[in-house]
Amino acid sequence: MWSKASKSHVAHMTKGDFYATEKSAIIPEATTLKIELIKKDDNTNKKVLKENLKIQKNEVIDASCLHVKELKKFLTNEINDAHKEQMLFSVHLKATMMKISDPIIFGYVVTSFFQPIFDKYSNEFKELGVNQNNGFNDLLTKIQLLPEITKQEILNDIEKCYENRPYLAMVDSAKGITNLHTPSDVIVDASMPVVIRDSGKMWNKDNELEDVKCVIPDRSYALMYQEIMSYCKLHGQFDVSTMGNVANVGLMAQKAEEYGSHDKTFEIPYDGTVNVIDENNNIIFTHEVETGDIWRM
Repeated sequence: MWSKASKSHVAHMTKGDFYATEKSAIIPEATTLKIELIKKDDNTNKKVLKENLKIQKNEVIDASCLHVKELKKFLTNEINDAHKEQMLFSVHLKATMMKISDPIIFGYVVTSFFQPIFDKYSNEFKELGVNQNNGFNDLLTKIQLLPEITKQEILNDIEKCYENRPYLAMVDSAKGITNLHTPSDVIVDASMPVVIRDSGKMWNKDNELEDVKCVIPDRSYALMYQEIMSYCKLHGQFDVSTMGNVANVGLMAQKAEEYGSHDKTFEIPYDGTVNVIDENNNIIFTHEVETGDIWRM
């Protein structure tokens, strides 16, 4: 049952996320668009990210950018807050659907949580090809290739790291699989309903339910789930026998927002400006970006 005293909540960015930076436009006439990146302080250095994008008359397009500097600050604050409040820490994304943007975000959560480990062993991890975007399990798997003494040193430092971090929500307590092990285990539209069903709790390492901080960086998703949590705290658990239901209609339109951004999502290689330009050289959108930012249209 939901408790009015529950500390569980959704944590989200308040600036610099896709929600904050989104711009949209209705294109009045059929045209062809180009996405280009102009390097900061060098207007002659232009990198074409995508071109020959055919747009129909009255088509709606939008573009947004997640600023990585703001993401890192946000994650550090939320990790510290979860530790201070003695709450479980979890993250919820759409890493299988948003194939480029959300795995990168997941990778930043992994490196932020285990920052001392990634800092200390950066050279070793680079040689092993550790990819944080594939989750903490990628690190645990690849360090098996190291000499036993080095591997054991890393494992010991991981345990020390845990001492200064909040407990992680678990996907499988019995097997020691945390919420940060693999991105495919934290799909927001599958994982968050379970949190709601379990009265705002997730499983801890002792296989017990506990209040949890649900980190959903982008407000495009986060605000809805926080509203659901607030409602349940006030009114109690949903009654499935009386609340009704909504049919799940699969939206498979070719250019629908989530599907249509896959080939137009970019991890920005250097500071600059991203412009979306039509065939008459009119600028439709412009975003100031920094190295590592995630831009999509």
